[in-house]
Amino acid sequence: MVFQCQRDSYQKEFETTVVSCKPSKQEFVHDGKKKKVDCYEVTFEDTILFPEGGGQPDDRGTVNGIPVLRIIRRGAEAIHYLESSLEAGSKVTQKVDWQRRHDHMQQHSAQHLISAISEDEFGYATSSWYLGDTVSYIVFNTSTFTAEKVSALEDTINLKLRSAIPVTVMEYDAADPKLKESHTRGLPDDLVGPVRVVTMDGIDSNMCCGTHVQNLADIQAIKLLYTEKGKANKMLLYFVAGNRVLRYLGECVTRERELNTVLRTCPSDHVNRIEKLQKDLKSSLKSLRDAFKDLAVCEGQNFLSQNPRPKVYFHHRRDGDMDYLAVIINEINDESVLKILTAGEDKGPGTLVVHGPQDLVAQVGPKLCEILEGRGGGKTRFTGRVNRLGKREEAEKYVLSVLNYEVES
Repeated sequence: MVFQCQRDSYQKEFETTVVSCKPSKQEFVHDGKKKKVDCYEVTFEDTILFPEGGGQPDDRGTVNGIPVLRIIRRGAEAIHYLESSLEAGSKVTQKVDWQRRHDHMQQHSAQHLISAISEDEFGYATSSWYLGDTVSYIVFNTSTFTAEKVSALEDTINLKLRSAIPVTVMEYDAADPKLKESHTRGLPDDLVGPVRVVTMDGIDSNMCCGTHVQNLADIQAIKLLYTEKGKANKMLLYFVAGNRVLRYLGECVTRERELNTVLRTCPSDHVNRIEKLQKDLKSSLKSLRDAFKDLAVCEGQNFLSQNPRPKVYFHHRRDGDMDYLAVIINEINDESVLKILTAGEDKGPGTLVVHGPQDLVAQVGPKLCEILEGRGGGKTRFTGRVNRLGKREEAEKYVLSVLNYEVES
């Protein structure tokens, strides 16, 4: 089945008839979370709303003003999921979200062009591609893709755009021998109806169900961003095309100007300034660790100076860490003393260390984790990650009760 959206990818509005409408419950991703939504599964005689396929996401839009949540292809049918119901047999008006559609057309046609030139110039065949929300990538069957080749490829593909080469779409019967002249990674098992072939004159002919520009000039520009190693000796080439190039450039300029203010330098010196800041930070962190070590030694010595020496020692430091607590334990160096040490913010996750007589550690460690809402383990040194350090007073009262110490009310 070839839909109206494939016959005329530039059409923004279309009248058609509702064939069926039934209640449905579908899972959609909203704000990064999956959620099941009550909706309606609707089919039409035809549609200008593209169902996902060929690596291209589905369209968005409205039908009689009702938002379309998702569109999928099921055999020869395009299944639309709508927020509200429609009456079977009624005439309706479909409107496509043109900004999303045109963006997908630009990215998809750009992918065809990049893949065709890469294979022709370097012998790099495309195994798959991904059309992302902001950046897309193509997976090539090669283990290397040098910066020199990426630069040469970018020059060539943008030259093709400036040449305003037409992009045409033809439909063929699945058994037509002419299809052997076209590229494909295989036809879907549930394919019904004619096969579409997208041709860029003198560049490539490729079987594809997606929506495309009518002329390469409509892509405007393509920027190849970077490469990344993929699985099984493959390379990923990231790119933006069309209006995304302008948005990407705009975002880069905004970040650059913000960095000018933060770093107090011009863009050409950003890297040098950040490298210096990283070096200074590394030195400062080392000094801070040394200072914390000295502080932990002082804490331990302060406890040892007490006479008589308590049998239990409580200590908490908001900005401490496991290394800081370990130094205190090593400095006291007395396993007869039960040491209850914590570090971290009262309202956030933190660290608990219990050290001392093995029987006491085994008894109070798990209970302290329970009070402070965390988990841990250990024998002579019980360690745990806890979430409610604000409950330290309750934890201390419990320990004192175990030791039969008098607890002040």
